Amino acid sequence: MAVTVRQLMQRKQQSQPIVAATAWDYAFANLMDESGVDLVLVGDSLAMVALGYSTTLPITLEEMLHHAKAVRRGVKQALVVCDLPFLSYQESLSQAIHSAGRVLKESGAEAVKVEGGYPAIAETVARLVQVGIPVLGHVGLTPQSVHQLGYRQQGKTDDGGEKVLQEAIALEQAGAFAVVLEHIPAELGRRITETLSIPTIGIGAGPHCDGQVLVTADLLGLSDRQPPFARVYANLRQTITQAIAQYAQEVRTRQFPPERADSGR
Repeated sequence: MAVTVRQLMQRKQQSQPIVAATAWDYAFANLMDESGVDLVLVGDSLAMVALGYSTTLPITLEEMLHHAKAVRRGVKQALVVCDLPFLSYQESLSQAIHSAGRVLKESGAEAVKVEGGYPAIAETVARLVQVGIPVLGHVGLTPQSVHQLGYRQQGKTDDGGEKVLQEAIALEQAGAFAVVLEHIPAELGRRITETLSIPTIGIGAGPHCDGQVLVTADLLGLSDRQPPFARVYANLRQTITQAIAQYAQEVRTRQFPPERADSGR
């Protein structure tokens, strides 16, 4: 049975942790789905892990749609959520509705994710939800604000923590079905999780969140640089490099392809 937004919201009351991971193509999406994750996020982090940009800022809505379509084809059970990229929703409510509507209509994703919880974004979330578009919020470290915030942990001071908390509350009041908490102190993650009635999904926000998400390239050891909060569950970068190097060596020494007994026929 496919996972729905409503089911994810119920997980909090049932104390069932939510498992989320990112995907950027059909192959990884299919693996995520077969592994039993609840939520597959087409994150704009694919700008860095799949397209080679140094930040998430350059990726366009058209590129996100291209990847979201591939991910949707690979997922049968998990809920698919797609990030709205930088400057595809911040200019106006009409722009946000148009961009989010395209994501649902053209890619088949069931929800979108937006960054921030300040008043203009909360108003945007409320309008999207009003027209029937489920929204996943995102507070704390927001990568689309890298030139303003950097990649530093957020909410470390009393004032900073209160700001993150109030943004999360604003997103819940606006109708978001869940909120991602990124790179904040674990105690703040606990406080927000206990305050909200909707699920929190942590990424570097401690063990008290209602769920966890990681960039799949990080958890598989494919990234050349790991964020401080990521746990590496495999070293596929080394495994793949060694496999390709062995293939190259065998081609150069004419060990591959092997000579077949019937090669002269």
